[in-house]
Amino acid sequence: MPKTAAQMVDEAMQQVKTLSVQEAMDLHGREDTQFVDIRDVRELKREGAVPGALHAPRGMLEFWVDPTCVYHRDAFAADKHFVFFCAAGWRSALATKTVQEMGLDNVSHIDGGFTAWKEAGGPVESKD
Repeated sequence: MPKTAAQMVDEAMQQVKTLSVQEAMDLHGREDTQFVDIRDVRELKREGAVPGALHAPRGMLEFWVDPTCVYHRDAFAADKHFVFFCAAGWRSALATKTVQEMGLDNVSHIDGGFTAWKEAGGPVESKD
């Protein structure tokens, strides 16, 4: 039987570590932590971004994480805690589950995503 997107998100939420916005804010700016924004570039331009976050569009994430791929990005080979986020926390739950399956161990995502981050007063920078 086919799965719905909601079912896939629910399954991912059960398998990944979800950080509260406050927990994420406490990690922001630490040397051992890399925030990863998987939103579309248009969302960044419209809404802004978390300072210091690596932008890894959801459509390229698996290719950037895979060290055997020509598109691999060295940032994903770093020994860091990767904190993924999207607008609401759905895409980032799926992305976090996927990169875990690809071998990234120290990963989590932000409950409520960038929207919750902004509402809680997290730092935001504009992206032109």
